[in-house]
Amino acid sequence: MFKAEFTPVRTAMPALKRAFDAKVQQAALRATDRAAAKAKEQIRADMAAAGLGRLGMALGSGSDLKKGGRVHRQGDSWSVSGWVFVRSGSQRTRGAIEAYTQGAEIKPRKGRWLWIPSRDIQRLVGKGKDRRRLTPALWVEHGLDTRIGPLQIVPNINGRPLLVVKTGAVAATGRARSLRGRLKSGGAPKGFVNREFVVAFIGIPYTSRQARVRPAEIARKVAADMGSDFILTTSTGAQ
Repeated sequence: MFKAEFTPVRTAMPALKRAFDAKVQQAALRATDRAAAKAKEQIRADMAAAGLGRLGMALGSGSDLKKGGRVHRQGDSWSVSGWVFVRSGSQRTRGAIEAYTQGAEIKPRKGRWLWIPSRDIQRLVGKGKDRRRLTPALWVEHGLDTRIGPLQIVPNINGRPLLVVKTGAVAATGRARSLRGRLKSGGAPKGFVNREFVVAFIGIPYTSRQARVRPAEIARKVAADMGSDFILTTSTGAQ
């Protein structure tokens, strides 16, 4: 067995301390950078699992390592950070993320009612980044009032109104989201049947969204796991 001992010269201690401190700082910078990226990916995965599609792709992550690679000094102490943020500038996207991560009560901005698409009509209109949930205003804007029929308001037995189409046809199989316009002759397209009364939108005063994803819990778990990553990095000098 070989054994070596080292007794540093007093004058070398400041240099050794600076070198050790620099190594710890770099390890902390790498650890927080990895933690931020890990939290982002876990939040994205949880959003997808909760049925929120690609909403999680609006999230990004950052860290002091990527933002200059320096620590924040306060006197003799210092700190490093990593973070997850919403990188989309769309207020609609930001609102959706807030609702599904914090919960929200959604009320109409204009008028008295929120209009919820029924199972018989398409839920979305537009293409690509302009794709949006169908509303009565978009029904007109996208020409569905001409291709399928105008919306007409009728009372419901529960006091909440309905918007209906009286000139449409639906799939004979009962398939959802199948409402379309009739032929110029007034007949139904092949495979469809005319309906004299199709509910397009249901009016409600408000709706609640329960939080489906818990970023704070994910962040706490990642932070708890970061300790072992930090120790591993400082002891091996990886990367």
